[in-house]
Amino acid sequence: MRVEVDQPKCVASGQCVLVAPEVFDQDDDGIVELLAERPGPEHHENVRESAALCPAAAIRLVAE
Repeated sequence: MRVEVDQPKCVASGQCVLVAPEVFDQDDDGIVELLAERPGPEHHENVRESAALCPAAAIRLVAE
């Protein structure tokens, strides 16, 4: 799995960081920052949940 984020779409809700802090962080303005473009399998479930919870649909998951 590869993760992509669209920072201009991010509304800084922080849901992704709450669910998958190993993969996502926020900058000083609350905008999503991607920590792991290809997270390990142990994080896939949380990453999928983060993408589903994102109110701006700023997280995209790409199957590899």
